[in-house]
Amino acid sequence: MSSGVSFDRFPPELLAAVCLHVYAAGLPPPIPSLDPLLCSDQSCVPTSLPSSYPCASWPEATVRKTLTSLCLVNKAWHEAAKPWIWRKVEIRLPRSWLSIVEEVAGGDDEEASEEQAALMVGQTLKNAETAALAAGTLLGECAASDAASDLHDLVLERLTSPDISIPPELLSPPASRDPSPRRLRTKSKSPARWKLMRSISVAVRDVMERSHPGIYVPPPPDPHPGRLVRHLDFNHFRTIGMRRSVEEGVNNRFVTGDRLAAVLKELPNLLVFGATEYMDGALTFPVMKELLLRGSASRGRGRPSRGRDVVIPDPSDPEQEDLERRRECKDLEAIDLTGCVSGVFVSALTLFVNTFLLGRSDSDSDDERERRRTRSRNVVQEEPLLFPGMRRLGLRGVKSIQSHILEPLVLAFPHLTHLDLSCTRISPDGLDALGASMTVALQSLALERCNWLTGESIRDFLVHAPAAQYLRELSLYGDWTFPSPLSEEHLHDIFSLAPCFKSGQLVYLDLSSTPLTRDLLVHVCPAQPSLRSLGLSHIRQLELTAIADFLSAKASNVEVLTLVTSTPELGHGGPVVSARQATITLHAQLVRPLCTPPFSFSLTAAQPKTEDPPTRLRVIELAPPLLTGLGAGAGTWRIIRSKGGRGWYVDVASGWAAPSPSEEATGTGCVLRRDLEPEHPWRVELEALAHANGNVSSGVGWHARKMEASIIRCCVLHGNGLLGREDGLYGAVSFAYQG
Repeated sequence: MSSGVSFDRFPPELLAAVCLHVYAAGLPPPIPSLDPLLCSDQSCVPTSLPSSYPCASWPEATVRKTLTSLCLVNKAWHEAAKPWIWRKVEIRLPRSWLSIVEEVAGGDDEEASEEQAALMVGQTLKNAETAALAAGTLLGECAASDAASDLHDLVLERLTSPDISIPPELLSPPASRDPSPRRLRTKSKSPARWKLMRSISVAVRDVMERSHPGIYVPPPPDPHPGRLVRHLDFNHFRTIGMRRSVEEGVNNRFVTGDRLAAVLKELPNLLVFGATEYMDGALTFPVMKELLLRGSASRGRGRPSRGRDVVIPDPSDPEQEDLERRRECKDLEAIDLTGCVSGVFVSALTLFVNTFLLGRSDSDSDDERERRRTRSRNVVQEEPLLFPGMRRLGLRGVKSIQSHILEPLVLAFPHLTHLDLSCTRISPDGLDALGASMTVALQSLALERCNWLTGESIRDFLVHAPAAQYLRELSLYGDWTFPSPLSEEHLHDIFSLAPCFKSGQLVYLDLSSTPLTRDLLVHVCPAQPSLRSLGLSHIRQLELTAIADFLSAKASNVEVLTLVTSTPELGHGGPVVSARQATITLHAQLVRPLCTPPFSFSLTAAQPKTEDPPTRLRVIELAPPLLTGLGAGAGTWRIIRSKGGRGWYVDVASGWAAPSPSEEATGTGCVLRRDLEPEHPWRVELEALAHANGNVSSGVGWHARKMEASIIRCCVLHGNGLLGREDGLYGAVSFAYQG
């Protein structure tokens, strides 16, 4: 664009649309490519298709850099790009977290925060009144000298009415003004700035509409970004390497419960929250209330199940103001608590479930219990507390939560679509109760290493539960430490009767450590044409030929296969097999028959048309000893190791690539190519990963173990489930950890 073009002439709607497209370019496609996000430095247009190269989406760093550059153009571009820059906040460094606390919540000092709030209220009042007077002038009203003073007095009178909750000390009222009884209750320690701004806007609009019905008064500008945040997670947060002593780490934490609660109060539109073990000490009881008691759930217990609400709120209740504020927030849609096991978190979650879901608390006195019993006799039966907005819940590795606390929490989310209960204490009764729900419609479910579950409970859930009818991703992973409780009879019933298997819509399936046999896999299991990632690790008695027959006949679209310590032909569960013989068998019985195009030639055509291989298999996860025996690989197959103990045998000449010009003209989308040139960017990147020998980022790998429950797609932590891509600590759990 030439330098003579002025950006001021573009309407704000056009600038906002441009920024929206920039942000959307970084969103993952609905159908992922299953590959790590490589080639990020290539200046290619994202395809929004399952593509390894060019990338299906821009890297997040590119999107953020582009939006930041747009903010520096002028004020109009800044206003258009600011909502998208603040839409997703990832905490990476301790100092950046402190900056977020200062910017969003006004810092830690309560008195300074209250002074800042008073200054903000005064400035906002002035801006709103100026805008209102300007709107009145446009209607032909004469601007009298005392009009501003009269409007200010009317607005202050409106703000002190009982239905607008602004503490009078923030308005600096005259000393003669008597506060209403409503003002005598204990005020919130940190008033929500977004609610103050909205209350002022409502008051000015009401005053102006009395004299000019239907007048439009623009809302005052809000300089604080809290209302723009939709996503907040600590996936990348670390304090390692800061040379802090143990005492400093215990007594001078960066992420504390008070700071986190203060920030959450200023995020009324928050939809996604992610926590890790590095900050789970900040998940206190007030934080859990701020996270879960939002929107429709903020009504809490005490709402009658039928008839009108006869419960009158107590004006002297110190928590009533917080309840009113949380009621105006949006419901949380996704929360990821992977690995949170600290005593603070366990105590807070236990207290939350006992108080709000089970209606009891260990700290209640006898008088309080008697008062509750008396009130329960006089009030209509209360409906249970539910969280209807929650869609994605990740509780992987939350081992310290007892089943009698975990199960009521899970059952309180009636509309879940993604649920990760791996490595938890979920019991058969809890799984049965979840299966009895008529509102839960799971698309992704992970029950890895749940040693409290029985084979009967898993079978009954998959076969009979309405919640499991539409599953597309299912992980029943087990290993030699926690093997699967399923038996051959259970697998036979699941394969032949479970709706998710009979429909053929599964795209991710992990049956590691289950007693699979050739008959079950080849003859009983229905065809799975949509299956793309299959886990068959730790099954020593399953023949390699049975796996090859299943892939070629019933699951030809599988791209990723795991065979860690599986099959006697590879030296597991049978006679001793040398590493050389195992590698030869792997290529002879699996790689060559399934991944090589059939041989063909023509005496007439100069370039005979090559047929596709029988399957799409291109990545095989193997045990570390077998990978070592493979050496540098054979042909175009290379060994790529993760940051941890996992490793894969990968065909570097295969990948989802953009169509050629001739294919694009015919409307063909991205295709899985088996003949990438040695200089192709995707093949070069895979070769570099093979040479790195495990010195890679935590997001490199295939066949994730952790469900991706956590990112906003124009509305939500990505919702791609077990096919999504993770990095940071979540990526290490997904692709690096062996167990």
